[in-house]
Amino acid sequence: MKILDALKKEAILSDLKSVDKKGVLEELSNPVSSLFNIDKDDLVTILMERESLGSTGIGGGIGIPHGKLKNLDSLVLGFGLSRRGVDFESMDGRPTHIFFLLVTPENSTGLHLKLLARISRILKNDPFKAKLMAAGSAAEIIDIIAEEDEDF
Repeated sequence: MKILDALKKEAILSDLKSVDKKGVLEELSNPVSSLFNIDKDDLVTILMERESLGSTGIGGGIGIPHGKLKNLDSLVLGFGLSRRGVDFESMDGRPTHIFFLLVTPENSTGLHLKLLARISRILKNDPFKAKLMAAGSAAEIIDIIAEEDEDF
């Protein structure tokens, strides 16, 4: 599965305003909950519960908050870019700038893990991350991801 098979343009936030972890999760949850008819409070609660097990800030400026929801029909993906960076309790202690929000149905494991692995792999590419950081719009972010997604 390619990233753009799950990521809709309307779920991309090219300039996150939040300055803390909960704020980022709430901000990322706004478009996703509207697009997919998900209760935003439930989504934020599930994401925060997952964060309590250990930060999904994987280092290198990357965060991949994720969780599983009951009554969800398919995998849901969101994206956010924080220009200033957020203390996301990342493994390397550095600010997090690039966020992929991943929500899957409660009973799906394989797809969830495959997409997490794909996102993690693609984000190891520093020139790709630099292009994302320089993007000014959701359309630009889609183009950058599409280009990289083809190579993987």
